[in-house]
Amino acid sequence: MSSRFSGRGDRPPSRSEFSAGGVVYRRTNRGRHEVALAARRTRRGDLAWGLPKGLVEPGERPEDAAVREVREETGLDAEIRDDLGEISYWYVWDGVRVRKRVAFYLMEAVGGDISQHDHEMEEVRWLPLLRARRSATYPSERGVLERAAQVLAAPARTADG
Repeated sequence: MSSRFSGRGDRPPSRSEFSAGGVVYRRTNRGRHEVALAARRTRRGDLAWGLPKGLVEPGERPEDAAVREVREETGLDAEIRDDLGEISYWYVWDGVRVRKRVAFYLMEAVGGDISQHDHEMEEVRWLPLLRARRSATYPSERGVLERAAQVLAAPARTADG
């Protein structure tokens, strides 16, 4: 985790975090895509649905962190299929402003079981992609799900082009 604290005048101190996560998908028998969304409680007690993600540890590649965090938070084993880019946002934690960047990857579920998610998540569900896009709590993650939908809808790429 990289952190940078600064105190300027009346502004609260701030730091930066870098995380990685994934849009984990599977194909149904009908050829449609479902994605895994995870729910956790906010500090106010609301249930927030979102994508699995977590801090990139020192010396860890973002791709490896994404695979690890998906396994921990959803119980799923997944392989990276594409890069979905980054989002960034600010939040305040214990009086400190945190600028968080998150690298997201499109990941195909290859094993595991959502019933094996960790204690951080209250629930993990498979949802049809369109419903997942509507159900995600945070607009930036809805945008990531939209990018995933575009990649999944694109014709398959071949080695020739």
